[in-house]
Amino acid sequence: MANHVFNTVPAQDNMPPTSGAMPAHDARTHPDAERHGGTRRAPLDGRTIAILATNGVEEVELTEPVAALQQAGAQTVLVSPTHGYIQAMKADVNPTQRYQVDMLVAQAHARNFDGLVLPGGTTSPDHLRMDEDAVRFVREFVQASKPIAAICHGPWTLINANGVRGHRMTSWPSLRADLINAGAHWVDEEVVSDGTLVTSRNPHDLKAFCPAIVALFAAAPHHAPQ
Repeated sequence: MANHVFNTVPAQDNMPPTSGAMPAHDARTHPDAERHGGTRRAPLDGRTIAILATNGVEEVELTEPVAALQQAGAQTVLVSPTHGYIQAMKADVNPTQRYQVDMLVAQAHARNFDGLVLPGGTTSPDHLRMDEDAVRFVREFVQASKPIAAICHGPWTLINANGVRGHRMTSWPSLRADLINAGAHWVDEEVVSDGTLVTSRNPHDLKAFCPAIVALFAAAPHHAPQ
């Protein structure tokens, strides 16, 4: 698997996209290490987390989980059906920045990752659930009982991957009937942890979602090859 990092690409008028690093975090040293006079391994040190998204992804549901995971020591890989770059949005209708894709989903397999994040926004999950490779990729995580985190409309793809039945979970309110019909127990809470699945409702829940997904991935067995 390619050793890619998540890059952010400003979408400026009349300027070709140029990649730049996400906010820098030391993936080798725990934030409290210096205070305690030594070095400790970060909770997600050595783990690789896939972020599955495409055009229309809600930007903060992409960038804030990535920043939290990187700060905790994880390597994040943006996986998408789209070549090159994906366009992020704010509130579904306002274009923000473009983000460089690290790996095409057709070439991605769950065995190379320790966990999966499914950001929301209306458009991105709707496209993903119609993409055979994206659904196959998510299904591999489900079948391997690897940890998955989904926020907002992100669980749409999980439904198509047969990954919600029997789970207690939450989502953007309009997915309630979809999730119940697929066998989930839907609740209106800011973050819900149920086994290998963590879900949240919307960007306002990120303050609870981000630490919950770090805890989820830290507690799971380490699978991805070094």
